[in-house]
Amino acid sequence: MLAQASPWHAHALQRTAAGPAQPLAVPVRMEWASRPGQGPGADVLGPDLRGKRLLELGCGPGHNAAHLAVCHRAHVTGVDLVGLQVRRARSHYGRLDNLMFVAGHALHYLHAAEGQFDAVYSVFGAVGLVAPELLLPAIAQRLVPGGVFAFSVPHPQRGGRNPSGDDRPSRDHVTLPDLTRHPIARWEFPTDRWEKHLSQAGFWLASAQKFYDPRMGHWPTNLLLRAHRL
Repeated sequence: MLAQASPWHAHALQRTAAGPAQPLAVPVRMEWASRPGQGPGADVLGPDLRGKRLLELGCGPGHNAAHLAVCHRAHVTGVDLVGLQVRRARSHYGRLDNLMFVAGHALHYLHAAEGQFDAVYSVFGAVGLVAPELLLPAIAQRLVPGGVFAFSVPHPQRGGRNPSGDDRPSRDHVTLPDLTRHPIARWEFPTDRWEKHLSQAGFWLASAQKFYDPRMGHWPTNLLLRAHRL
């Protein structure tokens, strides 16, 4: 019921209604920013991902997971809250080896999963949409020591917004394919606040990168952070 009540379910429903999901060619690069081709690729997760276990929290239609499984020979699990999204991902890339898609809440999956991963990542996925004091420690428990945790989120200053002065979620919205807007709660922090939460969960912050889109003015649009488990 949680998934079906979310705007993400409505988003997937509209995508599905627009046409059946078909097998797709594997993307040639991994995308971290909202503007394709901007910023780094899979090297954020490590220089050699062959045989590594990777987990994506909020995999959507599976494009990044497919790229990592095929182009970098990693073993990738993609988790998404919305079953329709997982069905789309399987329709697109279910034929591929070393790739599995699972429907479920990111936090529930992390608590129930067995073993550890070499890297965990989120691209406008669960990070920022689940309380960080709950999600980040759960991610740390599923990472090998020194493992990479990387995530991209909307920048808290996009469009001239003022970052929150505390740890409470901010009001935001998601725009659906039919251009309707649905309100959501999102934890939006500047880099120093993310670093505090990461440190409390057992990570050290290795890098932070801002992305800009000239079409959206002079404000940064996205934020990419890379951390390691202590």
